[in-house]
Amino acid sequence: MDQLIKIFARKGLTIYDMVALNGAHTIGFSHCKEFSDRLFHFNKTTPTDPDLNPLFASALKVTCEKIVDLGVSVVNDLESPTTFDNVYYKSLSKGLGLLKSDNALLKDPRTKPIVLSFAADQTLFFRAFSRAMEKLSIYNVKTGQQGQIRRVCDAFN
Repeated sequence: MDQLIKIFARKGLTIYDMVALNGAHTIGFSHCKEFSDRLFHFNKTTPTDPDLNPLFASALKVTCEKIVDLGVSVVNDLESPTTFDNVYYKSLSKGLGLLKSDNALLKDPRTKPIVLSFAADQTLFFRAFSRAMEKLSIYNVKTGQQGQIRRVCDAFN
């Protein structure tokens, strides 16, 4: 979590902003290769991350068992994958956080109260997310030929 906080701080974003921006995980998906270590290679004594809901972990194992196709993906927010809402935060308490960083938000004492407040109050989350996006949108803006609009979000053109 310290590393994530430092990355966001270098962009002028607070811990509160970071937790709010993670709410973007309420929509979208992640490829199995991005979280399979939590399912099959968590540590030497426990192959599956014990923080994952057991039923969720079992379903993910079936989907990601043989990662032959690196394009296989899973929705980030199992309960409301196509709706921008605060269900992502509610899901974290149920062990349904897909990525390590999702789970870390609930475990860290600096971020847990923020997660719980967003889980309890969708309007608060919406306000925090919009403010954090505004701050992020003015960070290191590139103009003209300096930047690029990516055709695929996780790859340079």
